[in-house]
Amino acid sequence: MTPELQALLDKQAITEMVHSYCNAADRHDHDKMRSLYHEDAIDDHGAFFKGLAMEFIDQLPAIQEPMAILHHNVTTLNIALDGDYGEGEVYILAFHQVRTEDGLMDLMIGGRYFDKYEKRDGLWKFSHRAVVADWARVDTPSTVTLEHPMIEGAHIGKPGPEDPSYGFFKLLKRGQR
Repeated sequence: MTPELQALLDKQAITEMVHSYCNAADRHDHDKMRSLYHEDAIDDHGAFFKGLAMEFIDQLPAIQEPMAILHHNVTTLNIALDGDYGEGEVYILAFHQVRTEDGLMDLMIGGRYFDKYEKRDGLWKFSHRAVVADWARVDTPSTVTLEHPMIEGAHIGKPGPEDPSYGFFKLLKRGQR
C-alpha cells in the first residue's frame, strides 16, 4: 500500500471516530464514548474537567442528566499524521438545551477540539482531547420549541436508548463505533 493511500485510510478512520464521539455524546452512549479513547487518554474540558478521559466518562451521567438536548456538529477537520500519531483541529457547533431551576435554557457553543490520536493495535483512538470555546450564545429562557405545526407528527430525537435511531438502524448500534 502506498503511503498516500495509508494516510487517506487513517484520516478516514479518524474522521469516523470524531463523528462517533458526537453521536456518543448526543445519545448519552457512554460505552461507545469509552471505546473511542485509549485507557490512558486525557480529556481537558478546561475548568469543567481535566484528567483521565475514563474518569470524565464516569461523570457523564451526572453531567448529562439536566441536558434535554445535546447536538454536536463537526464543521471542519484539519488532520495531520506522522506514522501512528496524529493531531486534529476539529471545528464544532455544540447546542445544549439545559434544565435549570428557572426552566429550560439554551447554550450554543462555537469551538474547536484540539486532538491527539494514536494508532495502537491497528486502531485509532483519542490520546488527548482539549475543548476550546471560540464563542457562545446563551438564551434564557430557551427559544427551542418542538410544538409547532411544521414539526407535528415528526420523530423527535432523544438522548439515550429511546432515540428513534436505535429502532431504525440495523448497523449503527448503541455502544459500538
